[in-house]
Amino acid sequence: MLEATDLKVEFPGRDGRRARAVDGVNLSVGAGEIVALVGESGCGKTTLARTLLGLERPSFGQVSYDGRPLSYSGRALRAFRRQVQLVLQDPMGSLNPRQTVYEAVAEGPRIHGLPDEEPVVSAALSRAGLRPPERFFLRYPHELSGGQRQRVVIAGALALNPKVLIADEPVASLDASVRGEILSLLLRLRDDLGLSALVVTHDLGLAWNIADRVAVMYLGRIVESGPTEDVLTNPQHPYTQALLSVLPESPERIILTGEPPDPTRIPTGCRFHPRCPLATTAEACTTTTLQILPAVSDPQVACHLTPVTTPT
Repeated sequence: MLEATDLKVEFPGRDGRRARAVDGVNLSVGAGEIVALVGESGCGKTTLARTLLGLERPSFGQVSYDGRPLSYSGRALRAFRRQVQLVLQDPMGSLNPRQTVYEAVAEGPRIHGLPDEEPVVSAALSRAGLRPPERFFLRYPHELSGGQRQRVVIAGALALNPKVLIADEPVASLDASVRGEILSLLLRLRDDLGLSALVVTHDLGLAWNIADRVAVMYLGRIVESGPTEDVLTNPQHPYTQALLSVLPESPERIILTGEPPDPTRIPTGCRFHPRCPLATTAEACTTTTLQILPAVSDPQVACHLTPVTTPT
C-alpha cells in the first residue's frame, strides 16, 4: 500500500553541511499490515513518517502509494491524503481547544467536500469507540480524558475512510491504563476495516503487542527488520539488542555510550560502530560501508558481525 524506495531526506546543517535525516531507506507497508518503526529519539523516524505523508519532499528516491509514485501537485496530494492519514502522539496539542468534537472530526470531510457530514462524523466516532457519538458532539477537548481525546484524533482520521494510518507515538502521552485500549482499537480497525498502519515508536513493548513486522532505525537507516517475533525474540543487530535490554524481563542490561552521532557527520563504515560494544572485533566495522537493506518481509540485518546480513 505504501512504500519508500531508496529514500533520502536532507536538511541544511551547520557550516554548510547537509544533515542526512533519512539516508537511504527501503520500507513497505502491505495491505492490512501493521509495521512498527522503532528507534531512539533523533534517528529519523518522524522525518521518514512525514516524508511518507508527503509533508517533506525526498532529496532522493521516491514514495509510492498502491504501486504509483507520489505526485506533489496540489490535486494529487489532496487525493493522497484522503487515503493516508496521520495520528499524532499529543491529542491535546493536535486538537483545537476552541473546536467541539463534532467540528474537529468534521474538518477533514469539509475540506474534501464529502457529503452527508453528520452521518460521516457519527460513524467515525463510533468506530473510534466513542458511543453514542451524539453524546460527544458538543464537548470540547478539555472536557475529555486523554484516551477520549486520542479517540477523537483517530476518528478525525477515520472520517475520510483512509486505507493507511501513520501513527506517530500514538500512546506515548497516555496513562498506562489507557494505552492497551488504544492499541486494541488500532488492531480492531485493522481487522474490521482492513486498514494498514505504520506505527512510529520507541516502545518495543508496543511493537510486540501490535505489529506484524518491525523495522529498527538508527541514524537515518533501517539496521534490522523482519517479522516481529523474529526481531524481538532473536535480535541480531547490537543496536536492537541494546534497545531490548532495557525491558524489565531482559536478563542483561546493555549500556550504550554516548549519543547518536551528528547527522551532518555520519561515521565511516557501520554508522553504529562508535557506540557498538562489539565493533572492536572487526576492522570492517570502521572501514567498510554496509549496503542498504531492501524492503522485504524476511528477517534481515545490516551488520558486519552477523551472517543474516542481506545486501541489496
